Amino acid sequence: MMVTREMNTEVIGFERLKEDYLDCPDFRETYSALATGDERIIGDFMLEDGYLFRSQKLCITKTSLREFFVWELHAGGLAGHFGQAKIIAAIENRFFWPSLKRDVSRLVKRCHTCQLAKQRKQNIDLYTPLPVPNQPWQNVSMEFVLGLPKTIRKHDSVCVVVDRFSKMAHFLPYSKTFDASRIAKLYFDEIVRLHGLPKTIVSDRDVKFTSYF
Repeated sequence: MMVTREMNTEVIGFERLKEDYLDCPDFRETYSALATGDERIIGDFMLEDGYLFRSQKLCITKTSLREFFVWELHAGGLAGHFGQAKIIAAIENRFFWPSLKRDVSRLVKRCHTCQLAKQRKQNIDLYTPLPVPNQPWQNVSMEFVLGLPKTIRKHDSVCVVVDRFSKMAHFLPYSKTFDASRIAKLYFDEIVRLHGLPKTIVSDRDVKFTSYF
């Protein structure tokens, strides 16, 4: 029985998981037992093509990939700042890791946009609904994901720019040491060059940041 075929998806882009399993405290013992023994199934776990599955769900190691899944489902280009229950259900449909619920709770609480939304609800008299966009790249939102593992180029953060009309998103890597002016320059170099200047920008940074636009 080929689990990857039954899932109707190919395990693409996850090749590094095969190497990470042996270093992951959540899965290394099970993976080692399955990889070195004669059995291919231990309890709910199964090894197939070098990938570890639990109840036919791909096991995700304790790396930045977990945070990427949560963030993409919560605030990515096709998401709408869904609540914790929807994010957990979506991930559990395909993937598994033991601390999933705790990780989702921690990351959603770090979302600046959600925190600002809660503040607006507490002071509804000051709340102004966002304009409904009628064409692409005229109204955009900018979100900032911080504290990621450093890349080869020393980037440890991502600026997520989403067109509110089409939901198309750009992911701009940067360093947490960047000040507002450098992030603004990054936006002009990568977004304005392709789509022009927007009419409105909704950002989870303060006016000191948006003033650069």
